[in-house]
This record gives sequence, structure tokens and C-alpha cells, in this order.
Amino acid sequence: MGGEAYFSTFVPYYLRKMILPIVAYGDPVLKKKAVDITPDYENLSAFIANMWDTMYAANGVGLAAPQVGKSIRIFIVDATAFDEDEPELANFKKTFINAHIINEEGEKWPFNEGCLSIPKIREDINRHADITIEYVDENFKKHKESYSGMAARVIQHEYDHIEGILFTDHLTPLRRRLLAGKLADITKGNVDVDYRMKFPVKKR
Repeated sequence: MGGEAYFSTFVPYYLRKMILPIVAYGDPVLKKKAVDITPDYENLSAFIANMWDTMYAANGVGLAAPQVGKSIRIFIVDATAFDEDEPELANFKKTFINAHIINEEGEKWPFNEGCLSIPKIREDINRHADITIEYVDENFKKHKESYSGMAARVIQHEYDHIEGILFTDHLTPLRRRLLAGKLADITKGNVDVDYRMKFPVKKR
């Protein structure tokens, strides 16, 4: 994602950070329902740190583990980009592990969304205004929290990833057909991006 790993050989393995390649549309891992993990998941802290580095290198506001090839229930969000409209989102940075949305309510509203795994495509997506979610944090402390507005939207988008759902799945069949060519190009790597990606079909 704009560069290779940048750790020193003198840094212990568990402290190393690196920018991971983001998996592109068409990879089967993006359509799998991810599984919960336990506190002894190998190198968990390093993996989460790498996810943050990867997301920021790609100028994202959220990233889920399946997007970097791991079918586990982890996603991160940083919604501070929306704090001008919603001041309560200032410094809104969270890691969600083993998350499960237990309630979605409120009138659905549209917003133009994109996805790091589906570059150069943006579409208006309708999502519920309010959610309640249960999850554990990096210390495996349990939380049950409710969110509204952009926080709820960003969380729903990333939560979809660990459920094997992409934002394009919310589109009408007609709209998906119209995007089929562009999506096929992404799968083949025929797209210009300024961050590291892994494509299901290699460029010829």
C-alpha cells in the first residue's frame, strides 16, 4: 500500500509493523463468513497494528480482516474524517473483535460508499440509521454499544465484510450487471491504485 514493509531487523518480531496487500474483489475470502477468535490467536497485537498501518496507507476509514486475507472477525474503524459534520466522531478510533450486530433500526438513509477492495467504484448505499453491537476489544473486554449516523454506517460497512458481504451486494441486480465489466477488471488487476493489492487473477 504505497510501500513495502519498513521494520528494522533489530525490532522484535512481535513489534514489527508492515503494510499488508489488500485483497481485491473476486477473491473467495471476501465472500466467506468469518469466524470468532480466542485471546491466544497468534500474533494478534501485531496483526491489528498492521491493519491500522495498512488502512492509513490506503487512506481508508475502515478495514476488515478478510480484506487482508484473514477470515476472522476483526475490523477497525477511524471515523474522524467525518467529525466536521458529527463532532462526536473526533478521535473515533476502535477495534472490533468477534463483533455481532444485535439490532439495526431507524430509517435507512443513502450515502455514497467505496471500498478499498473495490477501488474506483462508489455507489449510494442505504443503511439503517442506528445499530447496537456486541464485541470485545484488544484486551478481550466485552462491550455492548449503540451507534448512530456515520459511526453506525462505517461499522455496518466493515461488519458486512466479516459476514462475507460487499457493498455491491446491496445494489440492485441491474446496477450490478452494469458494473460487471469494471468489477471483472478489478479482479484481473486492470485498475490503477496507489496502495498494495492482491488480485485473484494476475495481470497478463
